[in-house]
Amino acid sequence: MASLLWALLGIAAGAAIAIQAPINTLLARGLGLPVAAACVSFLAGAAILGVVSIVMARAQGRMPDFAAPAPWLYVAGGALGTLYVTTAILLTPRIGAAAVMAFAVTGQLMAGLLIDRVGFLGVAVRELSFERIAGAVLLISGAVMIRVL
Repeated sequence: MASLLWALLGIAAGAAIAIQAPINTLLARGLGLPVAAACVSFLAGAAILGVVSIVMARAQGRMPDFAAPAPWLYVAGGALGTLYVTTAILLTPRIGAAAVMAFAVTGQLMAGLLIDRVGFLGVAVRELSFERIAGAVLLISGAVMIRVL
């Protein structure tokens, strides 16, 4: 039962990403600058996460240890998120939300396979198998079909 709930949460998160792209595209049109829309999106998300973090920290009776992580980790996630959000804002009106999501998921899967294979940043190493490669090829084919057909 818990696995089903986690899967549904993952699906909901994926749907939120798909919905976010056209919302941010409209925001970019209104602001007149796609990068400004990405900035506003990140600022709004940061404010919401700040409130949620405070509430959760108080509920658990502990505060985050901001000195523990390596300094580059503070920038890396945000930089990668900026690339994704800005790219989605630029591409959604040009190729459509489905194609943007298909290519984004394809990129996630390809990077995920590489991360698993080399154990990047301490991720458990998982070998590439014929089945995993076949799944990636099918996903890439699907992404191309969504865009081309």
